[in-house]
Amino acid sequence: MSIKKVMKQIIPENLLNFYHKCQAILANIIYGFPSKNLQIIGVTGTNGKTTTCYMIAKILDEAGCKNAMIGTVFYKIGSHWQKNLSKMTTINPFVLQKFLRAAVNKNCRFVIVETTSHAIIQSRIWGLKFNTLVFTNLTHDHLDYHKTFNNYLNAKLKLFADNPQALAVINADDPHGVDFKKISKKNITYSLEGKGLVCAKKIKAYNDSSTFTIEWLGNQVEAKINIAGFFNVANALAAFCVGANYNISPRAIAETLGKIKSISGRMEYLDFGQDYKIIIDFAHTPDGLQKVFETLKSTIHGKLIHVAGATGDRDRTKRPILGALAGKFADIAIVTDEDPGKERPEDIINKVAEGVERGAPKNNPKILGENFFKIMDRACAIKFALSIAKKNDVVLITGKGHEEVMAVGDKLVPYSDKKVVEEILKK
Repeated sequence: MSIKKVMKQIIPENLLNFYHKCQAILANIIYGFPSKNLQIIGVTGTNGKTTTCYMIAKILDEAGCKNAMIGTVFYKIGSHWQKNLSKMTTINPFVLQKFLRAAVNKNCRFVIVETTSHAIIQSRIWGLKFNTLVFTNLTHDHLDYHKTFNNYLNAKLKLFADNPQALAVINADDPHGVDFKKISKKNITYSLEGKGLVCAKKIKAYNDSSTFTIEWLGNQVEAKINIAGFFNVANALAAFCVGANYNISPRAIAETLGKIKSISGRMEYLDFGQDYKIIIDFAHTPDGLQKVFETLKSTIHGKLIHVAGATGDRDRTKRPILGALAGKFADIAIVTDEDPGKERPEDIINKVAEGVERGAPKNNPKILGENFFKIMDRACAIKFALSIAKKNDVVLITGKGHEEVMAVGDKLVPYSDKKVVEEILKK
């Protein structure tokens, strides 16, 4: 075990967080507090952060507002994009401040920061004065770190409480939206259920897109996104609110949303000429996975074949819940490896598998070896799923999404669901 891991186990958490804050202060000093010269847009929540950040960046790009973005999938400065291979959303403060300094040097006016609860508690974002903050939603996740859901909620609320000057863009459909509204001096709420200042009406969902009308204060504009799911309509509304706050024309925002073809690893369709559909998605929380299942189930004419696992060294309580969702919604459930870290992959897979059998409905029980499989190697699991898929079926692969590495032990080894699919089908 590394010295760093040992120190984490023996040093009290408050002392560790003080250490992290000292690092952040030093990083700001070294790079000259670059955020003072930027409009900082923070996006936080359990699900939807990456998609919302991407949409905001594209809206600013199309409006001619030079921007930078840092998040789970990409880093971006101006027109230069690069993949984030670190498996970290909000990076350590030295890398973050160096990035912000580079954004200033490239004359960026805006920076979009995908902001996690870990980064908030550990003060990785210390020194950033946010101009706009977005709250997407809050559901079961990260309880391995926060211990209780209330602690998780308070971590998110802290970001808004520490930045009273920021405009808060809040999802009014989330039960915790009211908590964020209470501590925000200025806010805009958005909703799919008619609860917000900005609402989506007349939503028509298709298997790879959605059309809807955005309404606010007696005004409206027609919009379309080329990504499936009601939850992505909500993400689009959040991005719309941010763009409108910076005086970008609502019609221009809607047009930009319609130009976005796909977002890596987010309800991403892979087409290699097969007569069935393949979708990869990053969904790794119970709420996120359920929304993906609900989006697809109504559009499938064949069987839904699901491949997934659960992450090691993380919240163990959600493993059987993820399995139960697969048991309930999938016609064929394949449980496999997924970033085991330092845990035994077999132990993680068995916990997920317990949920599969428990969550299966009586009219479609999951029977091991018939419509329910445990396959240790993820690439082999995907190969098996593709081999049994027939015309009109959907093969859904979740948990990894855009990622191109897998955490095994203390190492990140090269691995990509998308590349595995491509290699199998090309053969």
